[in-house]
Amino acid sequence: MATVDYFQRKLDDKRRLTIPAELRAEFASGVVVTQGFQKYLHLYPKSVWDELVEPQLQGNILDEQIADLNVRFRMGKTEGICDEKQGRVSIEQHLLDYAGIDKEIVAVRVGKYWRLMPPGQV
Repeated sequence: MATVDYFQRKLDDKRRLTIPAELRAEFASGVVVTQGFQKYLHLYPKSVWDELVEPQLQGNILDEQIADLNVRFRMGKTEGICDEKQGRVSIEQHLLDYAGIDKEIVAVRVGKYWRLMPPGQV
């Protein structure tokens, strides 16, 4: 089976993104949505957040770069689940506003997480 590295979807009226069926197992542990490094969002499987991101945010308490990363990734961070029936993930309005996402989302795999942005920003 081919790997899905890109998809584009419209949010429903409740700000839910439908994850393609081929990817739903990847998000079985849950989802974490954060601000990205620029005006886009990061979508992490919860297991990836817990195993790879969280340890990186636990560096030296006096390290300003670690502090900046914590502010970036924890400001507005949300956790949730991918509903089993339709594979939908809710995205909070403040995160959509941050990324300039209105109704359509482009999702691109970036290693073990996904970048979410409006069409045309790629």
